[in-house]
Amino acid sequence: MSMNNLNFDDQYGILRTFSDSMPTHYTFKIQLFSLMSKHSLKRYESEDFEAGGYKWKLAFYPNGNKSKNVKEHISLYLVLAGANGPQTCWEVYAAFRLFLLDQNNGKYLALQEQKERCFHGIKLDWGFDQFLSQKDFTDASNGFLVDDACVFGAEVFVRKERSTCKGECLSMIKDAVMYKHVWKIENLSKLDEESYDSETFIAGDQKWKIEFYPMGRDDGKDSHLSIDLALADPTSLSPTSKLYAQFTLRLVDPVYSHRHFEYGTKATWWFSASSPKLRELISLYVYVYFNFIQN
Repeated sequence: MSMNNLNFDDQYGILRTFSDSMPTHYTFKIQLFSLMSKHSLKRYESEDFEAGGYKWKLAFYPNGNKSKNVKEHISLYLVLAGANGPQTCWEVYAAFRLFLLDQNNGKYLALQEQKERCFHGIKLDWGFDQFLSQKDFTDASNGFLVDDACVFGAEVFVRKERSTCKGECLSMIKDAVMYKHVWKIENLSKLDEESYDSETFIAGDQKWKIEFYPMGRDDGKDSHLSIDLALADPTSLSPTSKLYAQFTLRLVDPVYSHRHFEYGTKATWWFSASSPKLRELISLYVYVYFNFIQN
């Protein structure tokens, strides 16, 4: 295989070479490649691998990265894995090469940018929109796709460490969907435990539950029925994440269901791992409505 046999688009700053050596840090093989198109698989992410003290992965687009209007090419990117979205201020500078094996000659086509790239919380991936034309990739004489299989690889060399500054990312949900959950409590007079939990329900991509205290608690002890709206799994949020929810608690008349008592106006609360519940006083039948903003 010669570089002259391949049709490369003019991409400034990209070095292309052939290497006899395997990629230093990672390789992954795709078998039955044709099934990716058959099942409309637009993107494949490899398992995480470690290089330079950080975890990385490869992202492969068999029909090109459509979000960047790539046509008639395969796209391949290096992604900094395990990064926490709210940490937008740290930086990792790395030089890298991405590889594709010529199985006919046992050589690797390697693409490399002339300068190192900065990976951070807002920009987690760098790579090549037009790694190789689909025509050259699928031509069996080139050796890249043989017996419906191909092999990719990566080398990553970290040049500079991350910064120590902190930041955050506020993610807003446009046209948030309203959710409703109903919990009917039977045989109230026979409840003798301090508290009861509703079944877990999902709203806004989070798991929730209602905690009920028949004899009340805190300032409502022995004088009110008390209820908490709580995250069912607070550990699903990172220590630095918060979830803002708007909701309404309603008590329905069990005889005339069209009549109900609405507790105040819409309540709001920032839920987090350290503050996973909102405590309010309410009673019996509960409807809970949600709108969300993720932070």
